[in-house]
Amino acid sequence: MKHFIIVKWKEPEQMKSHTDEIRSLFEKTLDIDGINAVDVYDSCSDRSNRHDLMIEIDMDADALPSYDKSEPHHEWKASYGDMIAHKTIFDHE
Repeated sequence: MKHFIIVKWKEPEQMKSHTDEIRSLFEKTLDIDGINAVDVYDSCSDRSNRHDLMIEIDMDADALPSYDKSEPHHEWKASYGDMIAHKTIFDHE
C-alpha cells in the first residue's frame, strides 16, 4: 500500500530548509519490516491553496501498526507537529 502524509506548513518558506532532515528521518523507517520505499517531495507551487510537502511510504498493509509505534514516526510528530497548519493522511492500495 501507499501511505501518504501531505502537509501544509504554518511557515512554508522557513520549512523548505528542513526537507533533507525530514527525508533522513523517514528513511529510518526503511528498517521496519514491510516498509519498502520512502519518497519526500516539496511542492513546486507556492500558491496559498496548495500543500507544501508530501511524504510517500510504500509499505505492506500489515506494517502500518509497526510504523505507527516507530521512533521515526514519534520523532516526526514531536519535532514537526507544531509547525504544521494542516495535514492529510491518505492510504491507497
